[in-house]
Amino acid sequence: MEGQLLLVDKPLEWTSFQVVNKLRWALRTKYKLKKIKVGHTGTLDPLATGLLLICTGKMTKKISEIQALEKAYDGIITLGTTTPSYDLETAIDQNFYINHITKQQLDTARKKFVGEIDQYPPIYSAIKKEGKRLYEYARKGEKIKIESRKVTLYAFNFTKIDIPQVHFHVRCSKGTYIRSLAHDFGKALESGAHLSQLRRTAIGAYSVEDSLTPDQISEKLDGI
Repeated sequence: MEGQLLLVDKPLEWTSFQVVNKLRWALRTKYKLKKIKVGHTGTLDPLATGLLLICTGKMTKKISEIQALEKAYDGIITLGTTTPSYDLETAIDQNFYINHITKQQLDTARKKFVGEIDQYPPIYSAIKKEGKRLYEYARKGEKIKIESRKVTLYAFNFTKIDIPQVHFHVRCSKGTYIRSLAHDFGKALESGAHLSQLRRTAIGAYSVEDSLTPDQISEKLDGI
C-alpha cells in the first residue's frame, strides 16, 4: 500500500490491462485487501512483449513521471506488405514491390527518422478523439481525422537485414508508435511495410532483464 514498482515481462497476446488485473487480484488475495491501487505506466500492444512497469499503492502517484521516461525496443519490420493496424493484429491489405530495395536505400531511409519527427498514430490505437477510442472508429469503418504529434527517436539502428525482414533497435520518447514507424519506413522506401515483432527492452534505467512474468510474480506472492 505504501507503493511498489513492479517490473513485468508482458507475455505475447496479453493486454496491459490483463496484467494489471491479474496482479491486482493476486495482491488483494495475498494480503486480504478489499481494494488496492494498481496501474501501468504505458501500454504495450497485445502483440508486443517485454517491459511493463506496474505501480501499486502510493507509487501510482508517480505514473505520469515514469511515463515520460525514454523507451527502448527491439523488433522486426517486414517489407512489401501493409496492414490497417500497421502490425499483425489485422490482415495484410496491400502488397508492394521490394526488389528495388538495397541496403543503402534502407540506411538512407533509416536516417530520416532519427531526431524529432512528425508522426501520425495508427487508427487502430487507444487514443481518444471526440470521446471515443480511435480503434472504435476503425472497427466500424468510420473515417476520422488524426492529428500528427512530435516525437523523438534518439536511435534507430538495424541489428540484422534479411529482406523482407529488417531487425532493428529503437530508443525513443514518450508517445512514439513503433507501428507507425514501421508503416512510415515502408513509405520512405517507396514501398510498404508493417511491424511483425516488437519487444520493449527498457524504460529509463529499468531493464526487461530484471523483470518477471505475471505468473512468476503470482508464484512469488504465494511463496511469501
